[in-house]
Amino acid sequence: MQIIPRDFSPRTSYTLEQAGQHPLLARLYAARGVNSPAELEQDLAHLLPPNQLTGTTAAARLLADAIAANKRICIVADYDCDGATAAAVAIRGLRLLGAKHVHYLVPDRIADGYGLTPPIAQRVHESGADILVTVDNGIASVAGVAHARSLGMQVLITDHHLPGDELPQADAIVNPNQPTCTFASKALAGVGVMFYVLMALRAELRARLAFATQPEPKLISLLPLVALGTVADVVKLDANNRRLVAQGLQRVRQGHMPAGMAALFSVTGRKPERACSFDFGFALGPRINAAGRLADMTIGIECLLTDNPAHALELAQQLDAINHERRAIESDMREQASALAEKLFTNQDTPPAAISVFNADFHEGVVGIVASRLKDTWHRPTFVFAASAADGKSHELKGSGRSIAGFHLRDALDLVAKRHPGVLLRFGGHAAAAGCTVAREQFDVFAQALAQVASEWLDAATLQRTIHTDGALPAQYRNTATAALLQQEVWGQGFDAPVFSEEMQVLQQRLLKDKHLKLQLRHQGELVDAIWFNRTAPLPEHAHIAYRLDINEWNNQQRVQFIVEAAQE
Repeated sequence: MQIIPRDFSPRTSYTLEQAGQHPLLARLYAARGVNSPAELEQDLAHLLPPNQLTGTTAAARLLADAIAANKRICIVADYDCDGATAAAVAIRGLRLLGAKHVHYLVPDRIADGYGLTPPIAQRVHESGADILVTVDNGIASVAGVAHARSLGMQVLITDHHLPGDELPQADAIVNPNQPTCTFASKALAGVGVMFYVLMALRAELRARLAFATQPEPKLISLLPLVALGTVADVVKLDANNRRLVAQGLQRVRQGHMPAGMAALFSVTGRKPERACSFDFGFALGPRINAAGRLADMTIGIECLLTDNPAHALELAQQLDAINHERRAIESDMREQASALAEKLFTNQDTPPAAISVFNADFHEGVVGIVASRLKDTWHRPTFVFAASAADGKSHELKGSGRSIAGFHLRDALDLVAKRHPGVLLRFGGHAAAAGCTVAREQFDVFAQALAQVASEWLDAATLQRTIHTDGALPAQYRNTATAALLQQEVWGQGFDAPVFSEEMQVLQQRLLKDKHLKLQLRHQGELVDAIWFNRTAPLPEHAHIAYRLDINEWNNQQRVQFIVEAAQE
């Protein structure tokens, strides 16, 4: 492990501080590439305009016409948290804007697979829909869109995934990553794209004088859902996404959120009045995702749609129970996958450039999480495969992959497909995460091909596990007030939460619950408690430690503690 302090511009830090930022925050923001106070403005007025997102005008006209004609609209969602929140935003938003007939359909991960397929289009048609709207999927659904339109339905695609070589022939496509789109925020999540469509629709309805005799609907009520989906999907938190998340968090802290979100805060023991992006990414998001992984994502969507607190709590408790089951399955799979991966090592300590593992007993709904854990352990692009549980598809393997910085996973899959035609039956995704399907007998070919691409693309420096930190924490900021201040800010993918690092003396250390290292450290002459989760090996008396500033609450008392992330011994 190599600990590398971030560089920052003292001039920029000073400028931000003069503009009113806390001195520590000014330094942290400067180290994350913020160049001006304007980038930190969180007001909705500073959001990028909807008309800059290609396709929103056509989408708005299509939906406005549909509302005027009282047409039936069906939302086809993905089965993860981004898809669930996008579906809830679409349904709530369209109803706010006057749509009378809006329903949804979410494919089953196992039975249906990902995206708008011809069978899904057929089911949407049979539901009586006139218009099919995808959220968080559809950009690769060439055949599905063609079938939907052949049945007489209009199709609107809202997505954020990278397109393939051919775009579907939809009536309108809204995707910041489609060719020719110059929208400045390519990192919009699926839920963010749908929110932008709704903003464009409201503007279109305003131009049609739809609100001449009634109050204009306020879409800000949807922002908690937008924030949740954005954080949970681990998209880059650029300035625009940070504004969306900040606005959503602000409303949650004020108690303004759907009943289902309030219920999820309750079952997780989190406090909405102190909500932070960590709550979305590690508490609420995983529980919604669990439904799509192991059960039926309709549970998650219904939880976000209901306005009945009692029903919301019942659904949130179901999601919590499913998540407990997911954790148990994940733990077992991770152990088995780790053993399989270690057999690939060229020697005791060196993994191959890319890791691919398969076990017939793996659950396909959990392979992505396990791939992420293995990627974190060995700092290698990793794919984990399970046999498809769909009827008649047991000869196919469903794989989910996670990557490290500097290795674009979808591009790597594209190269594998070109070098080995027919090995990949289907694939798609992003730079950091992707999925694919291979024939069982082709698994070894895929594993070797991916490892070969990785060996060509990755150099020794990229394969070296590193952690970037914010250097030493000044002693005057080692307090609960500063910790609380940091927790209230928006951190996440591409805008990492603060991690500090410096040489410290280890005074005491013991195991907590046989799996966590409890520490007492000397930080700049003062004693401070620390904990290193899921670490059992002891530290030497002196070590260069990377840590997060945190608050430990016990018996209604708050004390500073460090959460150790890494150590250079």
